[in-house]
Amino acid sequence: MSSSKLSASYLLKNTPGHLSIPSIGFGTFDPSLFINPTASKDPVRVATLEALEAGYRHIDTAFSYGSEKEVGKAITQWIAEGKGKREDLWVTSKLYNTFHKPEDVKIGIEISLKDLGLDYVDLYLMHFPTAYVPGENYATKKRPDGGPEVDIAGSRDFMSTWRAMEDLVDTGHTKAIGISNFSILKTKRLLSSNPRILPAINQIELHPYLPQHDLIAFLTANGIHATAHSPLGGRPVPAVALNAHLSGPLTDPTILSIAGKYDKSPAQVLLSWGVQRGTSIVPKSASRERIRENRELFILEESDMVRINEIWKGLPEVKEGKQGRRANDPSEHTGFDIYSEEREEP
Repeated sequence: MSSSKLSASYLLKNTPGHLSIPSIGFGTFDPSLFINPTASKDPVRVATLEALEAGYRHIDTAFSYGSEKEVGKAITQWIAEGKGKREDLWVTSKLYNTFHKPEDVKIGIEISLKDLGLDYVDLYLMHFPTAYVPGENYATKKRPDGGPEVDIAGSRDFMSTWRAMEDLVDTGHTKAIGISNFSILKTKRLLSSNPRILPAINQIELHPYLPQHDLIAFLTANGIHATAHSPLGGRPVPAVALNAHLSGPLTDPTILSIAGKYDKSPAQVLLSWGVQRGTSIVPKSASRERIRENRELFILEESDMVRINEIWKGLPEVKEGKQGRRANDPSEHTGFDIYSEEREEP
């Protein structure tokens, strides 16, 4: 790195005026993971407020997380107490799979805005390229085996969903739009449809066990910024946690060795690597100490960046032809592999 410090923010090329996204965000996924003795009845509000107090200005949430009301309460309290202004924050939300029909896209973001207590979000992502058949009040309609009922035609026509999302920029519901969990193949197809507004971001699972070097290179070549979800290796909900029984990068011997070298925590090594390679990150935590620690990042020597970049090559999955170990794998849950680079599914 030529810089003496890590980037505080990244320019988004595919946005009017090149908006900047803070490099370190606070993730609010899965409220059950926030339960702790200090969080009382509203753990996400407490954790989000703690993050704001610690200096986070990038808050990442989604309709499907079930936490937007608590996130909104934290933001409202923080502003009401004179700690900052709405324009000081970058708030990301995501379109859930049951809102993929073009006529439902605006409904999806308006529900999120109401729950958040905001007039707009800074970034709105298509959470997955997969469309679900909506049930009552846009809940997921389930198959007999408990998995989601997938709208196959809608999943293949995410371009129509994208065009409806473009309208949200025009109406001021969001400043920028992007995608999430999109493979190279799916991103190529979206770009080939000649969108009026290009995706600003692709939020994807990124950590040393799944560095996705090829995908990041493709996104960079097309002016699309990468944000890392699960930057510490991930703790997804059980339905998509197919590798939950396996160890993650936080306990990897190489990461532990590098952490000892710098007298830092393994989490700080993983997050510093993420920002240093040019991605923004959205780690989550319910611990006041860890929320603050996750912002105290540092520059890794280039030799250590190389070591971390190559950790995935030693995983047994690589021998099976895979590009690393995913924490979040919905293939059994949905019945197909949305991440395949061999062929598009469904």
